[in-house]
Amino acid sequence: MTISQAVAKRILDLCSENNITVNKLSTISAVTQSTVNDIVNGKAKNIGIVTIKKLCDGLNITITEFFDTDFFKSLDQEIF
Repeated sequence: MTISQAVAKRILDLCSENNITVNKLSTISAVTQSTVNDIVNGKAKNIGIVTIKKLCDGLNITITEFFDTDFFKSLDQEIF
């Protein structure tokens, strides 16, 4: 799993846990719907930390909580 895939999975998991749609997340986070859709659909490869922070704020979680999952802990190094 790449980091982009892990971020997308985490966003989808958090939306499911909070019983909200991706579109609702974009609204409450002040991140454009197209940006969030690009992330979850794998079109965005370099997701900025500012965007992740905004999403975390919308979900009322910290960045630490966002990245505190097994699939982030077991990511392999990506070499481009």
